[in-house]
Amino acid sequence: MKNSIDSFVSTPQIAPLLRQTKHFRSATPFNRRNYPFKCQADWCVFVPFVYLCYQLFFLHLILIMAVDIIYRYFPDLTDLQRNQFAQLDALYREWNAKINVISRKDIDNLYEHHVLHSLGIARVIQFRPGTQIMDIGTGGGFPGIPLAILFSECRFKLIDSIGKKTKVAAAVAQAIGLQNVEVAHLNVMEEKRKFDFVVSRAVMNAQDLVKLVRKNVHHEHQNALPNGLICLKGGDVADELAPFAKCSEVWDLSTYFTEEFFETKKVTYIQL
Repeated sequence: MKNSIDSFVSTPQIAPLLRQTKHFRSATPFNRRNYPFKCQADWCVFVPFVYLCYQLFFLHLILIMAVDIIYRYFPDLTDLQRNQFAQLDALYREWNAKINVISRKDIDNLYEHHVLHSLGIARVIQFRPGTQIMDIGTGGGFPGIPLAILFSECRFKLIDSIGKKTKVAAAVAQAIGLQNVEVAHLNVMEEKRKFDFVVSRAVMNAQDLVKLVRKNVHHEHQNALPNGLICLKGGDVADELAPFAKCSEVWDLSTYFTEEFFETKKVTYIQL
């Protein structure tokens, strides 16, 4: 038991905390001679240990508060879905340190600016089981991965022309156990398959996007909206949707989400 404790307090993570306390007796490596562990409370171990526990609890509390925004707007999630959403924070922080798929200044806003934003599509359509969806320009997996968690009975193909980004998306999908996601490193011009819907997060002008993906949308409809293109956009979209006035629709996300971030965010739909 004593050897285990000595090993624990000598780790690089714990030892610096111990050295910061006024109760620390020596800067030499820990051993039973200069750092005895007896039955009575040893404050030079107890105080920093409590401090460490407090730090871990505080970090856990921050995570709970961050992911809670998803639980609040989507209260009917299963335990599996809640767990999958909760895992995203640590996974994206880990991968973003290696491959920058989210602005490092924005990683703390992951759940609001990226996950909830992606789920804005679910406010305008509830994909029926079996629906086939392609996410183009997915980057690190948005909006595809949050939608795949929510619509577990639908099939998603996430594509991007930048290989290092699809590496992140594939790793995250695998880590949280998504069985309904395929990730591919390719340009949309190379994709020949047909889907019910194409989704995207503002990768390009709607007219240019329609030219690229029209070939990928079939005409056997099974959802409340006819098959087509659904995009997450910001700002004024009137001009780029003008050519599709008779077959398009726009929803303001501020109608569904009260956070300031969504004041200018929209979901656009074009029937193809």
